[in-house]
Amino acid sequence: MKVTLVAAAAAVLAGGASASHHLHDHRQVHQGLFQKKAVNDTESCVPACTTIYSTLTGPAGLYFPPSTSTPPPPPPTTTVAPATSSAPVTVPTPIPQTCPTPGTYTFPATTIVVTETITECGATTTVIPSGTHTIGGVTTIVETATTVVCPYATTKTEGGVVTSVIETTTYVCPSAGTYTIGPITTTVTEVTTVVIPVVTTYCPGTYTAPAVVTVVEHATVVYCPFNPSETPAPALASALPTKPAAVAALAVPKPAAPVPKPAAPLGGKGDKWAMTYTAYTVTGDCKEKPEVESDVKAIAAAGFTSLRLYSTDCGTLDKVGPISQELGLKLILGIFIGNKQCDNGSPTVATQISAIKAWSQWGSVELVVVANEAIYNKYCSVAQLRDLILHVKQELGGVGYKGPFTTTDIVASYVENDVSSICSIIDVVACNAHAYFNANTKPEDAGDFVASQLAIVEKICGLPGYVMETGWPTAGNTNGVAVAGVAQQQTALASIKQKLGKSVVFFSLHDDKWKQPGNCGCEQHWGCGEVFGAISSS
Repeated sequence: MKVTLVAAAAAVLAGGASASHHLHDHRQVHQGLFQKKAVNDTESCVPACTTIYSTLTGPAGLYFPPSTSTPPPPPPTTTVAPATSSAPVTVPTPIPQTCPTPGTYTFPATTIVVTETITECGATTTVIPSGTHTIGGVTTIVETATTVVCPYATTKTEGGVVTSVIETTTYVCPSAGTYTIGPITTTVTEVTTVVIPVVTTYCPGTYTAPAVVTVVEHATVVYCPFNPSETPAPALASALPTKPAAVAALAVPKPAAPVPKPAAPLGGKGDKWAMTYTAYTVTGDCKEKPEVESDVKAIAAAGFTSLRLYSTDCGTLDKVGPISQELGLKLILGIFIGNKQCDNGSPTVATQISAIKAWSQWGSVELVVVANEAIYNKYCSVAQLRDLILHVKQELGGVGYKGPFTTTDIVASYVENDVSSICSIIDVVACNAHAYFNANTKPEDAGDFVASQLAIVEKICGLPGYVMETGWPTAGNTNGVAVAGVAQQQTALASIKQKLGKSVVFFSLHDDKWKQPGNCGCEQHWGCGEVFGAISSS
């Protein structure tokens, strides 16, 4: 069992990132497709139902579970006293229960009544692969130069004893932008579950940890979470969202065995698998077939074995299909969603499905991706996306397609939503991960960051995972230590390629000159064909 206490407040998940998301909006006649914007879940540094400016200290070793020989009994029903009372204050922190041996354990229900707003050190967990990772901090967006006062959770070590604390810092933001306050760097030598202290605010209400019966196969620690029955859930002033408490027990996992791969796995045989491709000119019009064929030949010559297509517009299948077959390239087909109600403007979902069915060159199809960041963009609910995936599977399966299906989204969409219903119907799990939108990631660390994002979604779904989109811009605003530039792109892509090139789709062949620069100033500058030798310097 590998559990590590990390001295910081919140992990950053970008490009699949909570700290700074990127956004891909399909265009109305091209406008906005694959647009990336740095946005943030936490616009205020202060918890939702209280303001604190003092230092709060938690008990020593707050989040190391007790090492007892038998499971400790859950605490009795407790009522929190008002602030003026001398009675101790109890909050609905998830209860750690030690299961020392294999067997069946029963934990009775526990209720806590909170009568005042309480802020304390809470905790959340995440799984990271081996390597050095920047995690933690409270992230905020400011629109002008300003000074912010932020509480953040961290740890202190005195005499070998680890104590979780909440501290307040005054931070000067010199200009408009996204700032992560109080991050730290940690290094692990194997896949590790890290326990991260966070600022947790409990509003008044009744919280219940339901009765739990759990079966364990190994020695482990089970965390029984409280669910509010009369008030909203506790607010976390943290850049790392927690998974929804939809399960009865949150098991702190031991180092996981490698996720099993299918008998005929996807991905490249070397360090280059796929590249995204859209058949648009610099003005946003559709390219003619000769130009499309030239692009596809360049991608194949650079050593890639697959292309990812987002949609069927511009007659892409008829233009890309024949030359791809000639060159032996596989296609990753897409059903694009760009409107609410889980539909698309033009071409509609029905039109895209019909185009793929009419084409039906299944020997060239490696994977079908239903929707691109539809949950994050709120185009689809989880239930709507599940139904759409099942519909596409039925439609394409009915005309002969026997290959795998998936969807792709940013990592935060998997973490913040109960996606179990989607995980159960896809064949592989996929995410989009752009390290540039993580202000704490240098170009040389891009590979480690993208790998950490992939590990998170693999763990959530229990499926082999692939990155459907990753890259680095050659121009744009500086985002913390993430600097856009030609040399930086070369460094970042080399890092990603070395770390997991056979499992990622690089974005993209050419710069997209038809786009607006966007808030990051980077929208037009993601072309990476020159780095891979697919195109010459212009």
